[in-house]
Amino acid sequence: MDEELRGKVVEVKRVSDRLIIIKLVFGGFMLHVCSVYALQVALEDKVKVRFWESLDEVVRGVPSSENIIIAGDFNGHIGVLPGGYDDVHGGFGFGHRNSEGVALLYFVRSFGLVLVNPSFSKKEDHLITF
Repeated sequence: MDEELRGKVVEVKRVSDRLIIIKLVFGGFMLHVCSVYALQVALEDKVKVRFWESLDEVVRGVPSSENIIIAGDFNGHIGVLPGGYDDVHGGFGFGHRNSEGVALLYFVRSFGLVLVNPSFSKKEDHLITF
């Protein structure tokens, strides 16, 4: 973490091997940063469900007066087109949507969040890296 930001950290909570939350204070502004590494496609459904339940608990635990950023690798494909998720998907995704991508889109919509990366146009040779 950046040296300047270290002094603003008030709490670090490791929820699991795949989810950690860092709480920072900027003056009167509270920010929860969640680092996520979602489950692989080949794992059992019950393990995936537990991951989503844990993330759900984390987001519900953030007071509405505070802010949250969730960043990481969700190991899902949300596809090129918003396909009914125009409120959370900016239309600049990659490839075809899979079940993990649907789960991510559903989660984001459920909490009134937005997927940032597919909200910005990218160069053709950068699509696969985003």
